[in-house]
Amino acid sequence: MELGSILQFVTLGSGVLMIVCILLQQRGASLGAGFGSSGELYTTRRGLDKNLFEATIILAVVFTLSILAGLLLPGVNG
Repeated sequence: MELGSILQFVTLGSGVLMIVCILLQQRGASLGAGFGSSGELYTTRRGLDKNLFEATIILAVVFTLSILAGLLLPGVNG
């Protein structure tokens, strides 16, 4: 397997998993809460919500690095 194929697979897989993690997260406070309406602006993440949040950050970093590697490494683009 070529490095370009591996990077494409990693990019696609991390992108799809990141979308799933974002969609599974609970909705936070709405924008109106920041401007004085009722509701808490900040809540502590616990349990599954915290794990999904951390997984989303990790997948975003992997996604970004795989795209940059595909752009910067010579001979990967074909």
